[in-house]
Amino acid sequence: MAHARLRERAFVGLQYLLPQHLLSGLVYHLTRSRIGWLKNLLIGAFMRGFKPDMSEAEVPDPRAYSSFNAFFTRGLRTGTRPEPAEASAIASPVDGTVSQAGELREDRIYQAKGRDYTLGQLLAESTDQVELFRGGCFATIYLAPFNYHRIHMPLSGSLRGAWHVPGSLFSVNQSTASLVPRLFARNERIICLFESARGPFALVLVGALFVGSMRTIWHGEVTPGGGDGPRRLVPDQDVPLAQSRGAELARFNMGSTVIMLLPPGMASWRANLGAGEVLRVGEQLGQLHAAAS
Repeated sequence: MAHARLRERAFVGLQYLLPQHLLSGLVYHLTRSRIGWLKNLLIGAFMRGFKPDMSEAEVPDPRAYSSFNAFFTRGLRTGTRPEPAEASAIASPVDGTVSQAGELREDRIYQAKGRDYTLGQLLAESTDQVELFRGGCFATIYLAPFNYHRIHMPLSGSLRGAWHVPGSLFSVNQSTASLVPRLFARNERIICLFESARGPFALVLVGALFVGSMRTIWHGEVTPGGGDGPRRLVPDQDVPLAQSRGAELARFNMGSTVIMLLPPGMASWRANLGAGEVLRVGEQLGQLHAAAS
């Protein structure tokens, strides 16, 4: 146990020293190479190391993809991720593992034992957004490298705004979350704010080490770095702001984390939702409360 903890500390300490954005930029270009032998080498090594399930993929042959990134962000066959039957159900936006989930203590979000961070830090000090979600619910879901890496709408709603927040690119695995203060509030991220028929909700797409970029259906590819503060992202006018539950809204180019925020009184997570639970897109996370008469 002591040796394992020492390795974790060494891994996290190394990340403070690495040129995170430079390495992520190199990975960005490498994973988009269409040189046949190179992309097949990368895909083959990934298949051996992480053993992703290709049986549900639209294209099950891993070497049929034009680049490693096309393979990594592969789509799934229609019907493999059904939505909940109830219209009031909140669906998981991703395949992944719950890092933490629960209620906010005023404006504080639990990260790991002995560590938390504030809504203001996560939402780049946007006072208006902080007040929307103070005392509400949160769910932090980690996407491992072998997971499906597209992100879907957990509820039907319309995009109210989106912001890119520059920052660090630490790994977002459990070891790093337990050792790096305010991890999700210091990493590069995209904040997407939505309005549903029952109220607002937000999805925060958190970048990580070797995540060369993130992409949304409204803003295209958003690459790390640049600027000293948040910048508002301008949506493509040809893409409807309103999207139905289950529709694809974004994808990670390499793995990372999604944090979902709900305002107080709007909904609650299901009773057994907790750290370590493995999720699939469309699986029920919780339930909207009945509308007040």
